[in-house]
Amino acid sequence: MRLDKYLKVSRLIKRRTVASAACDGDRVEVNGKKAKPSHNIKMGDVIEIRFGARKTRIQVVSLSEHAAKNAASAMYRELTIEGS
Repeated sequence: MRLDKYLKVSRLIKRRTVASAACDGDRVEVNGKKAKPSHNIKMGDVIEIRFGARKTRIQVVSLSEHAAKNAASAMYRELTIEGS
């Protein structure tokens, strides 16, 4: 699954266009490397997202083309959240 789509489906980022812009702005890393929106995500990958002073690291637990609002958070496991 594409990184931008995963971020949107998992509701880490609300819109796919915003997810693409975050990737293009070097604010998203996958397994410690800068990632483009088209990067292929697989289970076990660690994604780090930076929004201003806030930094979130998650691990991909499952991949799904669609997820209900209450099931979206089951697609990943939070590793750390820094900043506020």
